[in-house]
Amino acid sequence: MLERDTDLTSLRAAIAVCQQPIRWCSAWQVVNSFIPFFALCAAMYASLEFSYWLTLALAIPAAGFVVRIFIIQHDCGHGSFFRSRRANDALGMVCSLITLTPYFSWRRQHAGHHANWNNLDRRLSGLDIYSNCLTVREYKRLSRAQRLAYRISRHPAVSFVLIPPLVFLLLYRFPFDAPGSWRKERLGVHLTNLALLALVTILGSVLGFQNVLMVHLPIMAVASIIGVWLFSLQHRFEDTLWARRPDWNHVDASLRGSSHLNLPKPLQWFTGNIGFHHVHHLSPHVPNYRLEECHNRNLSLRRAPTLTLWSGLKATTCALWDEDQGKMVGFRSLRRRSGGAASFTGH
Repeated sequence: MLERDTDLTSLRAAIAVCQQPIRWCSAWQVVNSFIPFFALCAAMYASLEFSYWLTLALAIPAAGFVVRIFIIQHDCGHGSFFRSRRANDALGMVCSLITLTPYFSWRRQHAGHHANWNNLDRRLSGLDIYSNCLTVREYKRLSRAQRLAYRISRHPAVSFVLIPPLVFLLLYRFPFDAPGSWRKERLGVHLTNLALLALVTILGSVLGFQNVLMVHLPIMAVASIIGVWLFSLQHRFEDTLWARRPDWNHVDASLRGSSHLNLPKPLQWFTGNIGFHHVHHLSPHVPNYRLEECHNRNLSLRRAPTLTLWSGLKATTCALWDEDQGKMVGFRSLRRRSGGAASFTGH
């Protein structure tokens, strides 16, 4: 748990200073995210006349800007990008037409994540899709077929490469996680789809439907893979903290159950400083462009588990929470401890 000498008062004070959005910073982030994205899209359409390999190469930075725009949408959903809720909602809905993520539905679902992340007694509530996992004991109680299904779903090639594009391109077209009582959110999904259909129709009529697919599908594929990897490793890594409800508390879960992903500066910029995820969980009201400032204001915030790009990539194998060891483990580690394949054939 959080060390006793942590000054919670100064911690809260450091966060409070950074919670207010700065109008010109928000406006500039919109400019330096949307304009380069549209410019890259135009270059990709032009490159179709020369080489599709060039088109695919340009899709990589374009996808980086989609990730950055998603972070803006994410901030709007927390009400942290502008002071005005109406302005946040308006920009969030505009962002959703680029990220293909229904704004109101995702905002409410994401609020469930912030209420329950890394809580072992709330993992299966359906509210937290980012840090959900099984414990080692739960895994061993599964049938052989269930274990195989879980292992396949957690294989990096499946969970971080195949599934993300399907989620953003197909699954988000339906209110799959919105109960019937979420009328506004369900309506938002359908309205987003209608707006996307109108955009695709206009672009396809002018530029050709095949060209639209050849440009935007690779952008979304790359962006979705990056985005899902980011959200997953922020809570699923070896030295994270999971706790049962009596021991779970907001501060410990933020500073030990959320990572500080220390990326190179260009990648930190593209990902909207979301690597300072421990700060974000302490206060979702801190705008993304002030997360680093907040992190540097208090030594306690620097105690969060730090991941590098390389260790973040290795964390993709973390699939199970080991309550005995107090850490996340991969299937290979479980097999070594259990004496080879025997761990997968008995309960």
